[in-house]
Amino acid sequence: MQLIDLQAQYQRIKPDVDARIQAVLDHGRYVMGPEVEALEARLAEYVGIEHCIALSSGTDALLVAMMALEIGPGDEVITTPFTFIATGEMIGLLGATAVFVDIDPDTYNIDAALIEEKITDRTKAIVPVSLFGQTADMDAINAIGERHGVPVIEDAAQSFGATYKGKRSCGVSPIAATSFFPAKPLGCYGDGGATFTHDAALAERMRELRNHGQNAPYQHPRLGINGRLDTIQAAVLLAKMEVFDDEVARRAEAGARYAELLDGVVHTPVIGADCTSVYAQYTIEVDDRDRVRQSLNEAGIPNAVYYPVPLNRQPPLYSDVAIPKSERAAERVLSLPMHPYLEKADQQRVAEALKNALKK
Repeated sequence: MQLIDLQAQYQRIKPDVDARIQAVLDHGRYVMGPEVEALEARLAEYVGIEHCIALSSGTDALLVAMMALEIGPGDEVITTPFTFIATGEMIGLLGATAVFVDIDPDTYNIDAALIEEKITDRTKAIVPVSLFGQTADMDAINAIGERHGVPVIEDAAQSFGATYKGKRSCGVSPIAATSFFPAKPLGCYGDGGATFTHDAALAERMRELRNHGQNAPYQHPRLGINGRLDTIQAAVLLAKMEVFDDEVARRAEAGARYAELLDGVVHTPVIGADCTSVYAQYTIEVDDRDRVRQSLNEAGIPNAVYYPVPLNRQPPLYSDVAIPKSERAAERVLSLPMHPYLEKADQQRVAEALKNALKK
C-alpha cells in the first residue's frame, strides 16, 4: 500500500505518457516547446479563465504572482500559518511581512471572518490556501479584498480540480497559483506549477517575470527569474489531463468510503457546502498522534503529518501572536493513504488498523 500511488497511475497512462515524452525527444525543444503553450491553453480552458502561465514549480508560481503585484519590503501579506512553508517563504523572500490569520478548524482553511481586522494601510495581498483539496470561503475573501483594494491570490497548490460554487479552483480569485509537484492531484514527473488570471496586463507581466523579465529577445524591462516549465513536464501533464476528471471522481469515491468507514471513530474531513474536494490529502484528527502513528507503522499503513509546525512557529517567520486553532491542528492532524487507485479493501485495512491503534 502506498500513501500516494504514482506507479499505478503510470501503468494506466504509460503508452500516452511515453509517446508524448518521445515526441519531445524527437523535436528537441526542451525549453518552452510547443507542449508548454498547449498545456497553458488546456489548463485555462479547464479552469474557465483567460490566462494560464506555466512555471517551474508551485513555489515559483507564488513568487511570480507576488512579484507581479510588486510586493516588497514594508508590505504585509495576510495568509494562514497552517500550510507548507512556501506560502510564507515567498512573502519573506520579497522582504514583506506575513500576517497570519487563524483557521476554520473544520476545513483547516483560513477563517474569512478574521481577515478584515488584520488589514492595514500596508496590506498588499491576501493569500488564502486551499488546503487538503478544497477552497476557502472565496466569495467572502474576495469581497474583503475588493472593499479594501487588496488583491487576492489563491494558493491552490493542493486544490486544482476542486470547485467552489460551481467554479473551478484557480478561477475563483483575481490571481491563483497552483503546483504540479508529483504528489499533487495533477502532478508531473518533477517540479511544475502555474498561475492563472483574467487580467491580460497581469498575465503579460507574469510571462515576462518567469523568463528573466524578458519581453523580447534580450530586452528586459524588469528583473525576473528562470521560472519556465520544462517541455517534458508539460507533455506529461497533457497526458495526465486525459484521465484527470476520472481521477478526481475516484478520489471523491475514496473520500466517501473513508467517511463511512471512520464515522464515529475519528474527526474526518468536513467539506464546505459550496465546495467539492480533490482530497489532495485525507486528513483526520487523533489524540496522542505519535502513539497512533507508531501503531499504524507497525501494521504497515502509510501515513504522514501535514503540517507538524505552523508557520508562525518557524524561525524565519516567527510571530508571537497566538493562533490557537492552527497550533492545535498541528498537534493532532494525521493523513491517511489517498489516491485515485486506492482499493476498497485497502481502505478497510486502514480503518481496522486505525481502530486498533485507538484502542491501545
